[in-house]
Order: sequence, then C-alpha cells, then structure tokens
Amino acid sequence: MGIVNVTPDSFSDGGRFSDPVRALAHAEVLLAEGADILDVGGESTRPGAQPLAPDHEASRVLPVIAALHERHPELLLSVDTSKPEVAAAALRAGAKIVNDVTAAGDPAMLPLVAAGGAAIVLMHMRGTPGTMQDDTSYADVLAEVVARLGERAAAARSAGIPAERIWLDPGIGFGKDVEGNLRLLAHLDDLAALGHPVVVGASRKSFIGRLCGVDVDSRLPGSLASLVALARLPRAVARVHDVAATSQFLTVLRAVEEAA
Repeated sequence: MGIVNVTPDSFSDGGRFSDPVRALAHAEVLLAEGADILDVGGESTRPGAQPLAPDHEASRVLPVIAALHERHPELLLSVDTSKPEVAAAALRAGAKIVNDVTAAGDPAMLPLVAAGGAAIVLMHMRGTPGTMQDDTSYADVLAEVVARLGERAAAARSAGIPAERIWLDPGIGFGKDVEGNLRLLAHLDDLAALGHPVVVGASRKSFIGRLCGVDVDSRLPGSLASLVALARLPRAVARVHDVAATSQFLTVLRAVEEAA
C-alpha cells in the first residue's frame, strides 16, 4: 500500500504532494514501483495534528481519487479518513477501501462501508492525533490492542461487512512508546489470530528515529526491518512511503525463507 499524502503537514513528506497534480505524479511513480494499493489522505494524523472540516479534507482527496480511478479503473484505491462524509464521497469517486485511524469511531462509518461494498481498515489509537502521545502507558499493550480491535471487527461484521474486507492495524506510533511499538510488531500473529488481514504502517515512524538516532529521511532501513514479522503472515498489507525498496526487500526475504 503506497502512501499518497495530499497534505501540507504530514510528518514525513508534508507539502511535497499537496497539489493534486504533484500527488497524481507521485501516485503514478508508486504504481510503477509495484504498489498494489494506493492510500490517499487529506488530513495529517501526525502527533499533535488538528482535525480538518470534512469539506476541506474532501477537496484535497477527491480530485486525486477520481483521476486515479479514471486512469486505472481496476486499481485498489483507499481513502485515509475517519469522516463518513469524506468516505462516502471517496467511494463514489472510485475508492474501494476506507482506512480509518479511529477504527470507525463514528457510528455512521460501518453501515456506510457495508452499503458501499467496500473494505475497511480498523486501526487502534487511544485518544486523537492531538492527544495520543500524552499517555502511552498500558498494563499490557498487546492484549489491549488485540482486544479493542477484536471488538471493532465484531462490530464491523455485525454491520454487514464480510470478514475478508475487515483489515486490522495495530496503530504503530499512534499512542504507543518505543517498547509498545516493538511488542506489537513482534506479536502480529496474535492480531492475525482474530481471522482478518493485518495492516502495518511503520514506515519512517519516530520509534525508528529514537532507536537509531536518525531523522525522518534516514529511516528506510529501519522501516524495512519493521516488516519482517508482517511478511510471515498469510494475509498482510504493508503501508509504506518507499514502495520500490519495500517490494525488493519483501521479494528477497520471501525467497530466502522459501529456500530455508
């Protein structure tokens, strides 16, 4: 899943693709590099970020989604939003996945996705982007994340979304400290045991910088290392900025493990 941030303030590439023309050009590069899915977002969810009005967010993502759908009708397009109004418009424009960092916190989201025949990514986050790093302590981060996403997956199934269209994301970097992020990455099989595909977005995250003492532009090796456990799952999606490098890394890792 290649990341297309149509935002001026995302943590890793804020402003580089905020113009729809540049966003579309970037999306084409990601496709050429091997992306299977493109995730288009118009609102930053970096720590401390403040929410946008739905119409403002929609004005950023809809032109990009519509243009990509026209160019690539079979492409799996995802809209990164927690707002039902934005999700509904994106589905009409050609998106097939809603990537919701609030795990469908708005009660209107699940019926909307079900009616649209779409898939949903349910991500774990405690609090909001503006508050999520205020308290990163857990009695047992793994147990809490698995339990919460299990509850949200059950709600999605009850709303009529088939199990294979419910994808679970542990929310790396969203209200977790370094140790919490590492524990979740080390035990993704516990999350996969709920019976749904697993999504991980660890690309360029700050825990890599804290572990390795590097800035955001120097985190590719750590981003790749974070995907080792994910690659061993039967149904997995890696949400990344660096598609070509990730594709090559996963291809070689898979070949080595098959040879073993």
